[in-house]
Amino acid sequence: MLEDKDVLIVEDDPVFRTMLSGFLISQGCRVREAENGLEGLKALRDDMPDILLCDLAMPVLTGMEFVEEVSLQYPMVPIIVISGTGNMSDVAAALRHGVKDFLIKPLDNIMVLKSAIMSVLKSEDSVTENLGFSSQWVNIEDETIVDEELAWHIEELKANPRAARELLLGLMPETQSSLGDWQLNYCILQATDVQPVLLDYTWLMDGRLAFYLVDSATGGDNGTATTLLIRAFFNDYLRTRMGDQNTISGLIKLIEKGMRHSGYASPIKAIFGIIDVTDRTMNIASAGLSARLQTSDGEQVVAAQPWLGNNASKNDSVSLKLSDSGGRLSLSETGSASFSLTFKRKANN
Repeated sequence: MLEDKDVLIVEDDPVFRTMLSGFLISQGCRVREAENGLEGLKALRDDMPDILLCDLAMPVLTGMEFVEEVSLQYPMVPIIVISGTGNMSDVAAALRHGVKDFLIKPLDNIMVLKSAIMSVLKSEDSVTENLGFSSQWVNIEDETIVDEELAWHIEELKANPRAARELLLGLMPETQSSLGDWQLNYCILQATDVQPVLLDYTWLMDGRLAFYLVDSATGGDNGTATTLLIRAFFNDYLRTRMGDQNTISGLIKLIEKGMRHSGYASPIKAIFGIIDVTDRTMNIASAGLSARLQTSDGEQVVAAQPWLGNNASKNDSVSLKLSDSGGRLSLSETGSASFSLTFKRKANN
């Protein structure tokens, strides 16, 4: 299955690097090696591999700096990190840079590496065929699970709520972002002894901003895994399917399909929205969470509807109007958390 695949290994430990190389060569791979990030970048300039394996703790150029540089210069190269650290903030940072999988040293079973590489390569083939990342979770043809994102730590996260919380908090985006005359800010305050509310947002090519919030605590023991699934489907949907004819309900329908067939997802409270700066509208669909939009013209309310995972794709969406200066969206009920998202027009200089 791995025959004739080009693999680049960037690892400063010569013993571990030799072990990886020897195993991959035995599987029919063509392997190149680099002992630090700078050499790795040089190797990438010479020839792009089918897959890249790298450590995080390296001299000259740290592994995280290397991963960030690769994600900027060579976003088409899939990366698997193999690191001695299981720190969830490192895992989250690596995921934000597009890392496909994260394995922990030592590899007690080297076949775990083979499985991870095959999974990632299968995912890349699906993206090439315009099936998208979500095909790793659900096979559209027979509705069965094909693979799981970060499967190595799903059970670990269930058993370690503190690590799960650290991972989710590490996935939170920048607290401020802007496009043209408009600026987004969010503020979230939440207790340290419960699983967090997670926000994710993306600016679309046409100037709209898509976002969602999910209260991971409401998913119980499966809250973290369900939240990671939602995040994967959200980003895949926006990248491969979000056209003029596609709606929030289409995204929710896809997520719920993944939840039904994942084997570990639970109903969970969430809310989804799209902000259109051209006509100053905010299209919102509740999937368990209620909210209110405050503008200079008054207050508009979004009532809670059935949870995500309970046929939320059938929930009604509402169109809210921003004022000329913008508005502030606040969640009405998120357990021990307080959340607000402010969307405003920047002042002219």
